[in-house]
Amino acid sequence: MTELTLHPADNLASLVESLLFVADGPVTLEQLGRALELKASLMQQALDELASRYEGRGLRLQWQGKRVQMVTAPEAASYIERFLGLELSTKLSTPALETLAIIAYRQPATRAQIEAVRGVNCDSVLRTLLHRGLIEPVGRLEQAGRPILYGTTFEFLQYFGFSDLSQLPPLQEGGRSGEQVAEAEC
Repeated sequence: MTELTLHPADNLASLVESLLFVADGPVTLEQLGRALELKASLMQQALDELASRYEGRGLRLQWQGKRVQMVTAPEAASYIERFLGLELSTKLSTPALETLAIIAYRQPATRAQIEAVRGVNCDSVLRTLLHRGLIEPVGRLEQAGRPILYGTTFEFLQYFGFSDLSQLPPLQEGGRSGEQVAEAEC
C-alpha cells in the first residue's frame, strides 16, 4: 500500500471534500481519518471549514449522528428534479406525514408507540416509509416480543431539506408539550 502524506500546500478541507464527493453514502469521521491517515478531530475541523464554505452555495453537509454526507442545497431541489427528469409525484399522504413526524420527534419508536399516538394501524404506512427510505429499523426494544425500533434516515433529511435533526421545528404550541400537541392532532 502506498504511504500517503499531506504536504503543507495541501488543503485538508479540499481533500475531505473530494472524499465526500466520491463516497456512495454517508461516512464517519473515522473513515475519513483512515483514508487521510489523520485523527478524527482534524476531520471535524475540516468539515466545519467546508460547512462554512458552503453557506449560500449549492452544496451542504448533512449530519445524522456521527455520519456526514455532501448533499445539494434544499432550495435547488425542484430544479434538480426537473434536470434529472424525476417524477414530481413524490408527495406523502397525511397518514404518512403524521407517522413520519411521530418517528422523527420520538425516535427511536416502535409500531405500537406510533399506533398509540395515531390511534390507527400503521402497518401499511410504515411499509411505505421503509420502501421510500425515509425510515429504517435502528434496533429492537428490550422487552417481550422485541419490537422493531424505527428512526429516520439521511433520505428523510434530504426530503425535508434539513442538514440534521436539530432543524426539526419545535413542538411546543400554546403552552402544551409536543406530545400533547401530536396526540391532539392525530
